[in-house]
Amino acid sequence: MNEWYSILNKLFDLMPQPLLETLYMVAAATVFSVLLGGPLGIITAISEENHIWPERNLNKALNLIINTTRSLPFIILMIAVFPITKLLVGTRIGTTAAVVPLTIAAIPFVARLVEASVKELPWGVVEAALSMGANRMQIVLKVILPEALPSIVSGITLTIINLIGYSAMAGAIGGGGLGDLAIRFGYQGFQEDVLIGTVIVLLLIVQMVQFLGNRIYKSLIK
Repeated sequence: MNEWYSILNKLFDLMPQPLLETLYMVAAATVFSVLLGGPLGIITAISEENHIWPERNLNKALNLIINTTRSLPFIILMIAVFPITKLLVGTRIGTTAAVVPLTIAAIPFVARLVEASVKELPWGVVEAALSMGANRMQIVLKVILPEALPSIVSGITLTIINLIGYSAMAGAIGGGGLGDLAIRFGYQGFQEDVLIGTVIVLLLIVQMVQFLGNRIYKSLIK
């Protein structure tokens, strides 16, 4: 009993700050990636042939950028964007610095999910808006986004879960958060209780995000 109390007490002492850092990284990266990746995904979808804004060259360029960025492993991407991180936040390590590569990694992921959500819409819905004289912006804002919103929410939920995993990897090279705690105390410090505790907390966060995402999704499709 005393041993379990000691373990829990240690975890409560070590966990709060890394937990807050992880939540901060994931929340900031989610907001920025949705703001940048969402429009990118919409433009990629509507610029395809036979859609409302067919632009073949633009579509090819966007697909190339998205595919190239998605193909890079996160650890390599994080190191590769060190100059950009330094330029934007003034440092290459730390929690705020980790938001930059997390965002860059998530933007193409969000773009593809949003693109898929837009493509899933029945063309008849868009065609009806066109027949009523709606312009491209009106179709995007008043038809495509409202109709695709449940699917987009589901995609954002998946993005957040991926970012939680990426944020843990960011701890390997000075990103802070629960990943840093697991590596420094759990792995390098040979404290298995800290390592197991960190994994449990990460699993709980993922479960809560998935639960909330499912609830929001179901409320939107009613």
